[in-house]
Amino acid sequence: MTHTQGSRRLRRSALVAAAAFAVVAGGVGAAPGAGAATPVTPKLKLVAASTSVTADRYDGDTGVYLDLGAYLTADKAPFELRVTRKSYKDPVVVAQVTRGGSKTVTKKLPAGLVKDFAGLPGFLQVTITDSKGVKVASTSDTFCPNSASGRIRPDAPATSPYPDGCSDNPFTLGSVWGVQKGWAAAASQGIGPDGGVDLKAGTYTAKISVAKKYRDVFGIPNDQPTVKVTVRTVQDGSGAARSRMSAALPGGQPRAVSVPGTLRAAAHRPTGAAGVPSNVPKPDLRALPAYGIAITDGSDGGEGDTPATGTDYLAFSATVWDAGPAPLVVDGFRTPGKEKMDAYQYFYDAKGKQVGYTPTGTMEWDPRVGHQHWHFSDFASYRLLSSDKKLIVRSGKEAFCLANTDAIDYTVKNANWHPNNTDLATACGEHSALSVREVLDVGNGDTYSQYRPGQSFDISKLANGTYYIQVIANPDHRLKESSYGNNVALRKVILGGTPGHRTVKVPAYELVNAP
Repeated sequence: MTHTQGSRRLRRSALVAAAAFAVVAGGVGAAPGAGAATPVTPKLKLVAASTSVTADRYDGDTGVYLDLGAYLTADKAPFELRVTRKSYKDPVVVAQVTRGGSKTVTKKLPAGLVKDFAGLPGFLQVTITDSKGVKVASTSDTFCPNSASGRIRPDAPATSPYPDGCSDNPFTLGSVWGVQKGWAAAASQGIGPDGGVDLKAGTYTAKISVAKKYRDVFGIPNDQPTVKVTVRTVQDGSGAARSRMSAALPGGQPRAVSVPGTLRAAAHRPTGAAGVPSNVPKPDLRALPAYGIAITDGSDGGEGDTPATGTDYLAFSATVWDAGPAPLVVDGFRTPGKEKMDAYQYFYDAKGKQVGYTPTGTMEWDPRVGHQHWHFSDFASYRLLSSDKKLIVRSGKEAFCLANTDAIDYTVKNANWHPNNTDLATACGEHSALSVREVLDVGNGDTYSQYRPGQSFDISKLANGTYYIQVIANPDHRLKESSYGNNVALRKVILGGTPGHRTVKVPAYELVNAP
């Protein structure tokens, strides 16, 4: 359960069980690789976990999704990439980082190697032949180095510091990708275009390899493991097919379960004089432009299960993220019998010690389907503006459950690569809760998708033309921040069509062409 469609947020990570490698949870720590004074280049190799796999094609499916058990192993040193863009006017660039002792070398890689933050496109090449040796299909897959991983030998480091998954938020600014030394990362996860690879029941051979441009850049040998693929037809299994397919597709990953972290909720509401030391690190909340913009009639959940007939809604997804250098930490405390919680913002010094707090409004329970958790009030505001940027429609939604749903920039100072509260079901409390802690970690964003109740504007009576979706973080400045100058983002939209058949065009936002 997440804010965004398809349980996205820190996606593209462990989607399929690793048959040959034990999956070990990674912890946050200093990047590995210390050793010789000269930075060490990792030794990379493509391997197949098994020589054979079985894929089920369910009745009614157009193809099968293949988990070929392909892994990229890293030895001698970690394989680490930094993926960044200076702004949305600049292209995404990638650099490889190597270390040796106290020395770090950052090598820029060829321009255009990556297009976004989802991984290395076209990294894995797959050719499939039938039992007679005739080529029947060829495809490729994007490789996220942060995907399902585990150790390949017992003396390898016990944990990996690298994040879980690659980001598919179109407004991501910075990512860190890596495979720990002595570890392997899954290079194939549900291979196949939309609908999967069209293979009938039978036996096939899949030859897998790394694309030449990546072999040349990273010094990967041209190994081409082969895997026997047995395709079985399963009757009357459309429901099972959908569930299995969603587990194999990018974005189908379930959210991680929240676990206690260093910022534990207080047992009681704070006492003593409230105060915010002037030199204490504070969060920096920033709004991102809206995306996932579409016209809906509200029947998909955006405005509840029984929308008004003939009503047109402009639905969208929106993200507010924390650029740091401190996390946003808000606790809610409930007086027994009361329907709202009193909310407090907490502040910590550089060593993680709490040094202050301040009252910051309330939390309220949202009973609507798709929410059903405690929302912090006045966290963000959505507005639809006219072409001259005057208010037309104001969304009633301003209260949110705070959760780390998207990795926005893991290169900023104090970015938390392993946030705990990525699951709304555990991050935002039950109705019977006496207290709740909600955290937005540094480098992470909180995204609500177009399919959540309240996440849209009623445009039924609006004329066709140009408008702007305005996203405002911390609109009433209830939360203490290091800066309030970056709390507003605008996204241009052009409405057209006729009532009941409205259309929307979404121009690119600088270089980000994501409607």
